[in-house]
Order: sequence, then structure tokens, then C-alpha cells
Amino acid sequence: MTDTQTDIKSAKNQRSGINLTAIVSSIGDPRTINLKSGGTIDVAEAIITDGEADEDKIKLALWGEDIPAVKIGDRIKITNGYTNSFKGEVSLTKGKFGQLEVVE
Repeated sequence: MTDTQTDIKSAKNQRSGINLTAIVSSIGDPRTINLKSGGTIDVAEAIITDGEADEDKIKLALWGEDIPAVKIGDRIKITNGYTNSFKGEVSLTKGKFGQLEVVE
């Protein structure tokens, strides 16, 4: 696994192995969803950006303990994230094997 940084515009066309740093511009209200394996988990949608244009923004799914750890205005680093598409909109998630950290 490499630590090569990806910009958001490029990440929208990449499926996995995404490493990027961006600013959190908004966070939606958490909602509880049912897991296929049973049980529930909270999820919230954030918008992250690395530029001024619309193509420099992407939705980021925040799961469980990541929700309270991230605040609007934070610079975050995603390591080994992946994208998926739902109703024609691409979103990013750290997934089970990725990492999300708030950086200074």
C-alpha cells in the first residue's frame, strides 16, 4: 500500500486505495441504520473539500465513533478509503480497512 495522496476530483473516479487530506465543510445529522449482520450503527454524511469548485467536494460517510471525532473545519486524512455510487452520487468512506484521522 502506498501513501500517495489523491485529490478529490481524482478520487471520484477511483474505487479503492484512496489516500487524501481535506477540510470538513459540513456534517449532517446522524441517523441509525440496521446492519446486515444484525444490530445497528449510526451514520452521518459530511461534505469534505480540497478546493473551491464543485468537483473539489465529495460526500464522506462517517460511521459510529468517527461521527463525534470530526468537527466542521477540521482537516482530516483518509488512508485506504474507497468510493461507492448511490443514485448517481459518489461518496467516500474509510471502510473496514481504512483509517480516518484529524490532522493539525
